Amino acid sequence: MAAPAAVLAAVAGAFAYVGAVDPNEPGHYPACPLLSVTGLHCPGCGGLRSAHAFVHGDLVTALQSNAPAAAGYLLFAVLWTVWAVRAARGLPVRFEPRPAQLWAAGAVLAVFTVVRNLPFGSWLHP
Repeated sequence: MAAPAAVLAAVAGAFAYVGAVDPNEPGHYPACPLLSVTGLHCPGCGGLRSAHAFVHGDLVTALQSNAPAAAGYLLFAVLWTVWAVRAARGLPVRFEPRPAQLWAAGAVLAVFTVVRNLPFGSWLHP
């Protein structure tokens, strides 16, 4: 149980920091290099704003800031719970996504990135 507890502590600490230090205030976090250089939003743009809103219980704003990140929080919670339960029972834990699952996740992020940078996808901007 030491490894799941350590991972949970690290993630909780990161979320606590982002919850306390508002990414909407300029000067607290570095700017996205891709956005700064090209003006294009990467798939991670808005992730800190999403985490900040999530910590404060504002799920709508978390989804609006970065929907894949908000979905990632849920996925992490599910996978961590499975890991912790299996570790507590002394069972081995294996997470081996199939290539098709990895390609699908990459395709979703690619489509999200392209759409959020097109004129009709401006509603996906953080």
